[in-house]
Amino acid sequence: MSIYRNAVWFVKGLQEYTKSGYEAAAKHFAPADLDVNLSGRSFVITGANSGIGKATAREIAKRGGTIHMVCRSKERAEAAKDEIVEQSKNQNVHVHIVDMSSMRQVWEFAQNFSQNNTVHVLINNAGCMVNQRELTEEGFEKNFATNALGTYILTKALIPALKKVEDPRVVTVSSGGMLTQKLNVDDLQFEKGTFDGTMAYAQNKRQQVTLTERWASQHKEIHFSSMHPGWADTPAVQTSMPSFHAKMQSKLRTEAMGADTVVWLAVSAAAIKQPSGLFFQDRKAVATHLPLASSRSTPQDEEKLVTMLEEFALKFKP
Repeated sequence: MSIYRNAVWFVKGLQEYTKSGYEAAAKHFAPADLDVNLSGRSFVITGANSGIGKATAREIAKRGGTIHMVCRSKERAEAAKDEIVEQSKNQNVHVHIVDMSSMRQVWEFAQNFSQNNTVHVLINNAGCMVNQRELTEEGFEKNFATNALGTYILTKALIPALKKVEDPRVVTVSSGGMLTQKLNVDDLQFEKGTFDGTMAYAQNKRQQVTLTERWASQHKEIHFSSMHPGWADTPAVQTSMPSFHAKMQSKLRTEAMGADTVVWLAVSAAAIKQPSGLFFQDRKAVATHLPLASSRSTPQDEEKLVTMLEEFALKFKP
């Protein structure tokens, strides 16, 4: 990982990704953008039982949207559902138990869901940062399985259903951490060298941005976007990055601040006036590379990423 990229990124983060960065950006938000009635629209949100996912589900439910929470833990999902229903007064909140690191489960959910439900917006929010190299039962490194391959399969499997509705959208919660990474398709599962969970996570988030750009070019009927929520005080940050959390806690955004741009991309008319495939931060499209960072990949590497994900995905398709 480039020392230059890391240094530039951290300085940028202190200025933009913190609570004060959000407050400065929010002065220019148009409040009317989120003044919408979402009755009749259906939202699939992965990782919706905590953090940014739960905050997103709550804000969409308040505006009348039907929520499909895709979560791994039944107990935590049901507790979050009860909280969302109580706060939003919206009963149209449904729980689906899926482990996003299990490719078989993701395929089965997507196929069953498409047959029985409508989806207008897919929000790829579920993610993990596992700091020891760990393999799933299917033999994939866990960060890669959850953040990249699971996201790829769910999106790919729901695209036909999305194309059947009016104003379909896919929003992927990436991370500004991806700015520190150049796409590396030669070691997708981090088998070489010393394993670094933070780097693996950032690499997965770069993969998500690349996939968003590819999907946007291939599926013009759907509006695709990826985004950075900023540095938010979520349970995932507390457990996966305890030293960062301890040092930065007073500067971190709230979960609602982190979710704001996710909600804006998912529901506002203003968002779809932006071109498909862009990367957003605080309701604005921003660059996907730092200046002079040498992090751009070749079209061949991007093609190789998609080819490898497709090969892995088809092995587990029912």
